[in-house]
Amino acid sequence: QVQLLESGGGLVQPGGSLRLSCAASGFTLDDYAIGWFRQAPDNPDNERKGVSCISSSDGTTFYADSVKGRFTISRDNAKNTVYLQMNSLKPEDTAVYYCAADKSCAGRDFHSWGQGTQVTVSP
Repeated sequence: QVQLLESGGGLVQPGGSLRLSCAASGFTLDDYAIGWFRQAPDNPDNERKGVSCISSSDGTTFYADSVKGRFTISRDNAKNTVYLQMNSLKPEDTAVYYCAADKSCAGRDFHSWGQGTQVTVSP
């Protein structure tokens, strides 16, 4: 069964850091682009918004403007895991974070969504 599993969320104070992990089972992560998305509790559209993505071909990375310079995406193919290092966290980063796979970061068919991991940034 193809599945992604997120972990690493938690409660952190503003300015703090967390590292999220996205582990794959049933397929090889480096065959896919892996994206991180988040769904904020106060999002009126209740949609998942793209945060970052790492391509499969050459490891090119992409970031939403709101997280550039603070978040870093990376992959460890030996562990079949993609990470999202989040530094200088802000209250507006509070959300459920998901990872998903697609053929490319420009794709519109992300799949194998995990159950998500909650990140709460609060004093």
